[in-house]
Amino acid sequence: MSRGWVRLQAVAVSGSVAEGLMLSVLPWIAATITSDPRQLSLVNVVGQAPWLVFSLFAGVLIDRVRRSAVLASAYAVQACAALTLAVAGLADAVSLPLLVVLAFVVTSAQVLGDGATGALVAEVVEPSRLPAANTRMLVIDRGVVQFVVPPVAGFLVAFGLGMPAWLAVAAAVVALALVRGVRSAPVTPSAKHPLRDIAEGLRFLVRTRLLLSITVAVGLGSFAAAATMAMFVLYVKELLGLGSVGYGVMLAAMAAGWVVSSFVVGRVVDRFGYAWCMRLSQVGMVVTIALFAVLPPWAWAVAVVMFAQSATVMVWNVCSQSSRQRFTPAGLLGRVLTSHRALAWGLTPLGALAGGFVAAGFGLRAVWVMATVIQVGALVTAWLGLSPKAFREAELVVVGRGDEEPRRTSRSAG
Repeated sequence: MSRGWVRLQAVAVSGSVAEGLMLSVLPWIAATITSDPRQLSLVNVVGQAPWLVFSLFAGVLIDRVRRSAVLASAYAVQACAALTLAVAGLADAVSLPLLVVLAFVVTSAQVLGDGATGALVAEVVEPSRLPAANTRMLVIDRGVVQFVVPPVAGFLVAFGLGMPAWLAVAAAVVALALVRGVRSAPVTPSAKHPLRDIAEGLRFLVRTRLLLSITVAVGLGSFAAAATMAMFVLYVKELLGLGSVGYGVMLAAMAAGWVVSSFVVGRVVDRFGYAWCMRLSQVGMVVTIALFAVLPPWAWAVAVVMFAQSATVMVWNVCSQSSRQRFTPAGLLGRVLTSHRALAWGLTPLGALAGGFVAAGFGLRAVWVMATVIQVGALVTAWLGLSPKAFREAELVVVGRGDEEPRRTSRSAG
């Protein structure tokens, strides 16, 4: 196990605490200011916008600047955003416009941090260990940390709207200190115009059929997920009748699915292969989203479905991220990772906006009906484009361009 891999995990824990606190508390604070679904969706729309407007340029930065420095910058921005919310809460100056701005800033830092972390994982872990490494990072980001963070955030809000932000400030500062010890490979300076660099990453992604199919499926799924998550706080408040702690517990149930599935996802992928794991994951997503639309207002049943849904999504995400890292040349990895996010997650602002308008016009459950139909499109895309044959062909391309042996011998497993 390399020191770089151990340190990177420690950075991820601290950084995800800060990020998780901010992302979980902003929607709840917004819901204390207004119950208008359209206004609430605005926080999510603007909060998701950086994935569309900033991702492509972030990829160029990640491929041109030492990746540990990019990660440090992301946590510095995260700390500033958390400090702003903390001070505003102390001064009783929290407003919806402020929350909208902070949502944009927090997600912008997330764009940089996630892209840099994904590229750093591929630097310190050999290809055969990528599924295990990505599982670990996903557990840290979405499982262990978010299992603890949402209930804590809900509890702290009771003592003041800015209280969770103070803890987020401390966590971001710790992450910033730890990242100084992460060594990353030097980058080759590029004389190209940034737009040409962006185009190069996009071309590789679009022309690689396997990666394109994953991106299209994620794009449709992200639209559906953004619509439902934008309205989930109202689902919990109005349909389930729960308060801030209950909302945190629901998010914790989702995170618990990540944690539990992490113990078996590696064996599942080894047993069934990427193709069938990704296809069947999409089936699971369709079923669980549909259940939200028809379940009675039983909190325990909703928590069980959230658990099952997140476990399914964990399997998909491990295979999705590992595929991009495995089948992309190292010099293009930052741009391909962020190009995927721009194309796949760029629809999330529209999804959040659609969720608000559908809820306002047809009721909360109609949002999950719409999301189910869209997720079926993702299922069809995955079933047609992610066959075992497609993965075998992608493996041959990797070996053909000479990536296999150098990466296996020059990087240590974690």
